[in-house]
Amino acid sequence: MFDRRRVLKTLAGLFFAFAGPGAYAAAWEPTRHGVTRYRLTPRGWPAGQTLRLVVISDLHIGSLHVPLSRVTEIVDAANALKPDMTLLLGDFVASRKRWASDPAMQAWAAELGRLQARDGVFAILGNHDWWHDPQTQARRAGPTLVGQALEEAGIPVLENRAVKIATAGGPIWLAGLGDQIAFLPRRRGMKHGIDDLAGTMAQITDDDAPVIMMAHEPDVFARMPDRVALTLSGHTHGGQVRLLGWAPIVPSRYGNRYAYGHVHEDGRDLIVSAGIGTSQLPIRFGIPPETLLVELG
Repeated sequence: MFDRRRVLKTLAGLFFAFAGPGAYAAAWEPTRHGVTRYRLTPRGWPAGQTLRLVVISDLHIGSLHVPLSRVTEIVDAANALKPDMTLLLGDFVASRKRWASDPAMQAWAAELGRLQARDGVFAILGNHDWWHDPQTQARRAGPTLVGQALEEAGIPVLENRAVKIATAGGPIWLAGLGDQIAFLPRRRGMKHGIDDLAGTMAQITDDDAPVIMMAHEPDVFARMPDRVALTLSGHTHGGQVRLLGWAPIVPSRYGNRYAYGHVHEDGRDLIVSAGIGTSQLPIRFGIPPETLLVELG
């Protein structure tokens, strides 16, 4: 089985062996930022109902390319899109132990607290929000420091929870799944995630309102119920290195199947964001940072 860090190191070595691509992957592409737009009508979506979503994933704040000032820029750009809802898909912290120079959680949470959306701003947590919280790892349970910082900034964190929202376009169910790989090390016979898909779905009543599921890792899409109109995920960074639409390594048991973009499978829809920051190594090639604008209906 591939070791992601080892493969990324190998790729980084190849890039730096060739000054142009290496400089681009380390110094230029990770600092770029664009808006990727999707327009779709998922199966079962009510006729005439529209919803405009801004989706932000994998900020990894404190990493080389995401200082607090960049969070401010991302928030301003998201607000300029005038969404109905803004959804944050986890991995707010850098993929390493905290450094003294990292922005305080309360500082970046306050910046995210400036996000504006007519029908609300909501978040889920990612694996690094759990992995780099020693207390939660020791007790193998929450609450997490990241989750508390977001809640204090006025951003609800949906963890195995579904809420019905009366949006301007019509009612929807918004569900957030707990992280699927929350705990390290992975111990035989012990659940290493806190995700509870069945329990989350049980909170959704039998009505016609469509369901949007936030799930940090996209692997759960393989068993997502048909009741869910759209699943939104991050985590993969699109592979972080992408060559002609293919990533040499993806942190998913399904490889490139759920690596990036819009996946339509068995009548169901998944959108996977490339995210903002980087993980393990500070490089991107062929998959620049992005905010998503998803227009439904």
